[in-house]
Amino acid sequence: MNIAALNKKGNSKSVIRLFLKNLRYDKLALIGVVLLIFFIGVAAFSDGIAPHGPRDRHYDEEGSIRRLEPPSAAHPFGTTDVGRDVFSQVILGTKTALTVGLLAALLVTVVGSIVGIVAGFYGGWIDTVIMRVVDFFYAIPFIPFVIVLSAVLKPSIWNVILAVSLLSWRTVARLVRSQVLSIAKRPYIKAGRVAGAGNLRLMFKYILPNVIPLILLEMAFMVNWAIAAEASIAFLGFGDPSVPSWAKFFILYSVPVTRGLHGGGLQHRVSPSSCCFCRYSLWQEHWKRL
Repeated sequence: MNIAALNKKGNSKSVIRLFLKNLRYDKLALIGVVLLIFFIGVAAFSDGIAPHGPRDRHYDEEGSIRRLEPPSAAHPFGTTDVGRDVFSQVILGTKTALTVGLLAALLVTVVGSIVGIVAGFYGGWIDTVIMRVVDFFYAIPFIPFVIVLSAVLKPSIWNVILAVSLLSWRTVARLVRSQVLSIAKRPYIKAGRVAGAGNLRLMFKYILPNVIPLILLEMAFMVNWAIAAEASIAFLGFGDPSVPSWAKFFILYSVPVTRGLHGGGLQHRVSPSSCCFCRYSLWQEHWKRL
C-alpha cells in the first residue's frame, strides 16, 4: 500500500515537472497561464482592489455628477453617464464573469463527457436514444430559454449557470462520443474486457484518459462562451440586478455615447439606409453566435 502511494506521488510530481518544462519552451502557453492567474487573482481580491462600490456616484466641487469624465488619477477608466467609476465596475464584474465561466464550463464538460462516453461505449439503441435527446436540446434556442427560466425563477447568476449547463453539454457529448466510438474498438479495450474488467472500469479507466485532451480543449472554449452568454443575458436585462457585470457596465457606458453619436455626427455623414443595414448585420452576427 505504501509503495503504491509513493508511486502515485512520484507520478504526480513527474506530471507537474513535465508541465513546467513545456511552459518553459511554449511562450504562448506561458503567457496564457500568466493571464489566467492574473484574472483569477483580480476576481479573488476584487472587493479589496476596487476603489469604489459598483453603485457609488461621484460629484465634483459644485455638487454636480461627474458624467462621462475622461480617465484621471481618481478614476483610471473614467466615469459612466450616472457618475459611477468604470474601473471599479470592471474589477467587480471580473468575479461574476469568472464564476459563471468556470462553473458553467465545469458542469458542461462533466455532463457532456459522461453522456458522450456512455453513448459511444455502449452504442446500439442506447446511443440512438441519447443522440436523439441531444438533437432535442439542439432545437431549444438559448435566449428564449433563458427568458422563460428568468420568468419562472428569480433572476440570478445561478440561473445563468443552469441555463448554460442545460443547453451546452450537447456539443461536448457529440465530440466525446465520436472519439469514443473509435477508441472502444481498439485492441486494448477488448483485452481489458477479456481480462474481466467491467464496463465502468473500461469507460473511466481506459477510455476517459484518451479523451481528456479533447475535454479540456472544449472546457476552455466553454469558459469563453459562458462568459459571453452571461454578458448577453445581463445586457438584455435578465441577469441579477444586484450583481456587478461587464454587460451592465457596457450598457451604462455605451448607451449614452451611442445616443450622442446617433444624434450628432453619424446622422450627417451616414445615410439612414446604411445605418439600418449596419444595425441589421450586427444583430444578425450576434444571434448567430448565440
